[in-house]
Amino acid sequence: MPDKSAIYKSIQTLIDGKKDKFLKVSDQLWDYAETRFVEYKSAEFLAKVLEEEGFEVVHGVGDVETAVIGTWGAGSPVIGFMGEYDALANLSQAAGEIVKKPIEEGKPGQGCGHHLLGAGALMAAVALRDYMKENGLKGTVKFFGCPAEEGGSGKTYMLRTDVFKGTDICLTWHPGADNNVLTTSSLANIQCYFHFKGRSAHAAGSPENGRSALDAVELMNVASNYLREHVPTTSRLHYAIVNAGGSAPNVVQAEASVLYLMRAPRMDGAKNIYERICKIAQGAALMTETEVTIDFDKACSNYLANITLSDVLYEVMTDLGAPEFDKDDMDFAQKLRATLSEGERNKTVGKTYNKLDWQELEEKHDKEPLATFIHTYHPELKDIASPGSTDVGDVSWVIPTAQFYCATAPKNTSAHTWQWVSSGKSGIAHKGTVRAAEIMAATALIAYNDPKIIENAKAELNKVLEKMPYENPIPAHVKPRIV
Repeated sequence: MPDKSAIYKSIQTLIDGKKDKFLKVSDQLWDYAETRFVEYKSAEFLAKVLEEEGFEVVHGVGDVETAVIGTWGAGSPVIGFMGEYDALANLSQAAGEIVKKPIEEGKPGQGCGHHLLGAGALMAAVALRDYMKENGLKGTVKFFGCPAEEGGSGKTYMLRTDVFKGTDICLTWHPGADNNVLTTSSLANIQCYFHFKGRSAHAAGSPENGRSALDAVELMNVASNYLREHVPTTSRLHYAIVNAGGSAPNVVQAEASVLYLMRAPRMDGAKNIYERICKIAQGAALMTETEVTIDFDKACSNYLANITLSDVLYEVMTDLGAPEFDKDDMDFAQKLRATLSEGERNKTVGKTYNKLDWQELEEKHDKEPLATFIHTYHPELKDIASPGSTDVGDVSWVIPTAQFYCATAPKNTSAHTWQWVSSGKSGIAHKGTVRAAEIMAATALIAYNDPKIIENAKAELNKVLEKMPYENPIPAHVKPRIV
């Protein structure tokens, strides 16, 4: 087995030779900015790049039209890299601007950096393939092009048809404002529509003949807010009225719909809240003499960090270091940070980590507008849930998985904002993406060269599954929905 320094040098050389190509991929995905399950241009473009690189490509896997898998090689081990490319609705923003400036009002934008995520994971997969090819190594490299992470749980749908089956380990990353290995869990969630149907009537002339679907939605929301007192404090409950029944107040609304997102640290907790919300909806329908249809949309499980892989990932990350930014990057970051409120600029990364040493590290680097340091690694937090959700969680219950954040945006800026869209084509984003690709490819190669790592990673996951077997949380009859 070559020493780590030789591995790092080889991987960095391979990535440096092709980084311009893959940063153009990233920029193109930024331009496409397609939302859940309609990433047609993005998926086709990634498939074309995979084919150019000699990967065998399969389109539309796992009931998901815009999913893409690229495979190179044969035999074991099988090492997977997960990439995303979906954008967010209503986040159109011109690149490189320090003021909010939509390209086209109401259009999508890459507000979570998934264009970088996809390009970086692809860069890592190709680098590992190039190293294996140059050195005559046997094995399989897979790139999983995963759509609809934002509100669609694309990976969870893909898992229903076993497209990840046979993969030994999976690596992925996420663009961020900091550098750290993700060891905390995430919240499992269930998303569901509740469609109410009533009877229209003249709201003044014959209100007694009307049965208001909008009343049912409002009563449901009131009751759900009372439920908040009776669920665990780690749970989350969100809703949006997606159909208020029209714009005429003088007509009793004959139809109305509300979309609910219910979260809990584990899927059993999310299911419990979902079942209670369903009863509330049925109660609202009974009170208003309307009918309710429960329309399951999607779900995803909590993230299960594989500590065996995360240990290796952190070692590689600290050896290679944080992304190296120049003066132009720092100046741009400083200007973007100036658009934040004082509260946002002073926000530390996370309450859980701040109980340890993260706050101290951030205070030490307080004057830097970009994260030039790597947060310390705390594997003991793996059973603590952070407040977000990701469909990477479902993959982590099937394949040993490790994930990390790499700085691609100014410190304290939040995902799902115009600031992240603005910085998405910047030198900051590009440098962070290249470093992320280096970290993933080097981690994969170290695991490749030491079969014990893969063996122990699998044993760690199997130990969890013996106590809590995985069950895909999306019912078999539910199909991906374009909204």
